[in-house]
Amino acid sequence: MSAGQGRVFSGMQSTHSLHLGNYLGAMINWVKMQETHECIYCIVDLHAVTVAQDPKTLQSNIREVAAAYLASGLDAKRSIIFNQSQVPQHAELAWIFNCVARMGWLNRMTQFKEKAGKNRENASVGLFAYPTLMAADILAYKATHVPVGEDQKQHLELTRDIAQKFNTDFAESIADNGLDPDYFPLPEPVITGAATRVMSLRDGTNKMSKSDPSDMSRINMTDSADEIAQKIRKARTDPEPLPDSVEGLKERAEADNLIGLYAGLAGTDKAAVLKEFGGAQFSAFKPALADIAVEVLSPIAGEIRRLTADPSEIDSILGDGAERAAAIAEATLKEVKTVMGFVASRPV
Repeated sequence: MSAGQGRVFSGMQSTHSLHLGNYLGAMINWVKMQETHECIYCIVDLHAVTVAQDPKTLQSNIREVAAAYLASGLDAKRSIIFNQSQVPQHAELAWIFNCVARMGWLNRMTQFKEKAGKNRENASVGLFAYPTLMAADILAYKATHVPVGEDQKQHLELTRDIAQKFNTDFAESIADNGLDPDYFPLPEPVITGAATRVMSLRDGTNKMSKSDPSDMSRINMTDSADEIAQKIRKARTDPEPLPDSVEGLKERAEADNLIGLYAGLAGTDKAAVLKEFGGAQFSAFKPALADIAVEVLSPIAGEIRRLTADPSEIDSILGDGAERAAAIAEATLKEVKTVMGFVASRPV
């Protein structure tokens, strides 16, 4: 790996199959960042078990997400690809960060409130402490950039707060050990592309989600050409023709979403799509959207099926990635333990 413009860390949970929102909102950009950054991409299976998981399904999901990473263009030689549970330094650093983070910080996390809902008292401690594990994921590698969706920006801000507090609380010991005073970098969010927030095909005001009970709400990365075409054909729209400008998409959530999908798949922007399709009815636009979705996703789906049919290749890649990741994370953890006084300080 080449350091390039910094080190990237990102990951997805091993829950259910991935969908078009994952691809356009994250993976398409992850692939591009391999050209410019040192990249570490994780399957965050420890995060997945903050809610109940069936062990057999979890193992299958880990492999399927890894297959989707590889099929989308992530290169296991250029990037590190692994599943989080195989690098125990994540969990150990997360405990340390539990002791750095403040209860008030975690109480402000809106995602916990949304996921726990009215069942807050019965939610797992892991779900509440999810953001400190995310901070450990990122800072174990001293990542400088984190591709995130809008819904994860608050968690990344918490990561920055934890990094800053650690650097401040242990400033003297960091200096005594000859380490950079900005020991943990403050990672920057990376949000790019025309479809960074892909919405449900059934409701343009809700995010496309693996947890939505309706399979018609999303395009899965393993869907067949017929399934993709059917879902787009039945996607919710409004009766008006497509506008001629991006400004005209305001207050038209479903139209904005479908135009964004086309732009993301075509590698262009919404203005360019509307230049071609402005004034057209959805009955003319949807077949074009289905065609480009099939063109992009069909080869990926085929490669996912090939990889998951014989998981030995996936398991080998994840094992190699875990070894490479652990070497970096362990070096960080040793320094953290020295700075905190768990082990003797090294001579300067």
